[in-house]
Amino acid sequence: MGAQLRVYKRRIRSVTATKKITKAMEMIAASRVVKAQRKVAASTPYAQELTRAVTAVGTGSNTKHPLTTQAETVVRSAVLLLTSDRGLAGAFNSNAIKVAEQLTARLEAEGKEVDTYIVGRRGLAHYNFRERKVVESWSGFTDEPSYADAKKVAGPLIEAIEKDTAEGGVDELHIVFTEFVSMMTQTALDDRLLPLSLEEVAAEAAPKGEILPLYDFEPSAEDVLDALLPRYVESRIYNALLQSAASKHAATRRAMKSATDNAGELITTLSRLANAARQAEITQEISEIVGGSAALADATAGSDR
Repeated sequence: MGAQLRVYKRRIRSVTATKKITKAMEMIAASRVVKAQRKVAASTPYAQELTRAVTAVGTGSNTKHPLTTQAETVVRSAVLLLTSDRGLAGAFNSNAIKVAEQLTARLEAEGKEVDTYIVGRRGLAHYNFRERKVVESWSGFTDEPSYADAKKVAGPLIEAIEKDTAEGGVDELHIVFTEFVSMMTQTALDDRLLPLSLEEVAAEAAPKGEILPLYDFEPSAEDVLDALLPRYVESRIYNALLQSAASKHAATRRAMKSATDNAGELITTLSRLANAARQAEITQEISEIVGGSAALADATAGSDR
């Protein structure tokens, strides 16, 4: 019985140490998600206004440009998947990977080739384990992405969209990321960055009563679109990176809180079992003492006779 009590005490110490770790990780994630949330709020208006500017240029001219013009026949598509470098975030990475795989399957069903680009070690590990081709990957900055990181990611994608498909280029660019809705809700979704759907942007602006402004282009609409292309892609990727970072921290906070609560419940259960084992051990010792005392009394009484 004493051995069983030692086992319970050892498990309680182990779970208590784990609980301290998960509690610390919960507090760290809670502090980081607030900072990431502020960055998302600061970057979103810029990305939205830049999208509106591109839309205004596209609707105000007849220029054919990769930014606004859909290819007659889409041969190859690029899919950028945003995951995290670390785990312990519940279903954060698996949901994003699932959406990317569904998007890839849909594009392939439409007869398009798919080039996959990945941000984050978790997504890269998933694809490498399944021996799937990845054109390029980036890691090391998913917790706190900067605009320089977004430019680094956007560079090869912009080159691919500007190339002809016969030379390895792509006709359209999709991004899969996790949108930060609230501390309790994060949604993995896919979005087509290029070419920009002018009809969808106009439809989004219509219910709000927004009217796209009229512009005069100098020197030409094509030159304006050439200048806006990298800015547009970089800003959208940067905003998506920030959304994913905030979502990851929120998911980590929620997962670590659940782990801390479960550890507390397990400690309570083990404590009850340890108390029961200790009580059983005390009861057995008392029984042995009483039995020994009775046997001694019987032996003494027999000798007196």
